[in-house]
Formats: sequence, C-alpha cells, structure tokens
Amino acid sequence: MRLWSIHPVYLDKVGLVSLWRESLLAQKVLQGKTKGYKNHPQLTRFKNTVDPIGTIANYLQAIFNEAENRGYKFDKTKIVKRKCKEIFFVTNRQLEYEFNHLLNKLEKRNPKLYIQLSKVKTIKPHPIFNKIDGDIAEWEVL
Repeated sequence: MRLWSIHPVYLDKVGLVSLWRESLLAQKVLQGKTKGYKNHPQLTRFKNTVDPIGTIANYLQAIFNEAENRGYKFDKTKIVKRKCKEIFFVTNRQLEYEFNHLLNKLEKRNPKLYIQLSKVKTIKPHPIFNKIDGDIAEWEVL
C-alpha cells in the first residue's frame, strides 16, 4: 500500500488507478471493515488525525479530482460522505523521498514521463497537505 504525499498530478495512469484502489482499501481499513492491513505504516498519519475517516475522504476526493481532470471515470460514490477540516503537514524530505521513489518506478514503466518529471524543481504535495521543513516520516519503510 502506498498512499502518496506527492500530488497525484505526478502519477501516470497505472499509478493513479493504483492510488485510487489503495486509498479505497485504506478507507475500509479505517472504517474497521477489513481484517488485514490494520497496522500498515502508511495508515499511521491518517489514524493520528482528529477524524481519520474524514481525512481519507478528503484524500480520496483529491485523487478523484485528478482522475476527472484526465477524463477518467472513477466512482465518486465510493468516497464516504464525511469531510475533515484539520490542517495536515508533510515534510520536504518526505516529498523528496516519495518523488524519487516514483521516479525509480517510472524509469522502467513510463520513460517519457520519467524524463519529464526529472526536470521538476519544486515538488507539490497532495492537496490535503501543507509542506514544511523536516525529515522523512517515521512511518515510512525505508
């Protein structure tokens, strides 16, 4: 499970569809509707919020918006009808780590996008996050 901190605009079609599916799974886990993945490290930051289900709903909404911008047909009704107004942060080092992780995947899977993204100077975070200075997140499996 990879719940990206980077903006979904950077993901290729395979990555965006995977993020959608994995985020829907995360939503089910946070709702207590699964037996597995309950202690997955990628869920830590969602669990540590005031409203984990509202937070994942906001996260999913941004993925849906990116898919819609590209003309993809994701099912919005799969997102729970709950929003959270809490402000979330992601560190610059976490964004850099994830962006490099994505570049490694794209180098083989989508060389054209790899070349394009290799030129990015400032990495945008996923819309639910505000960027701050700091190290790679403790929950990240290195």
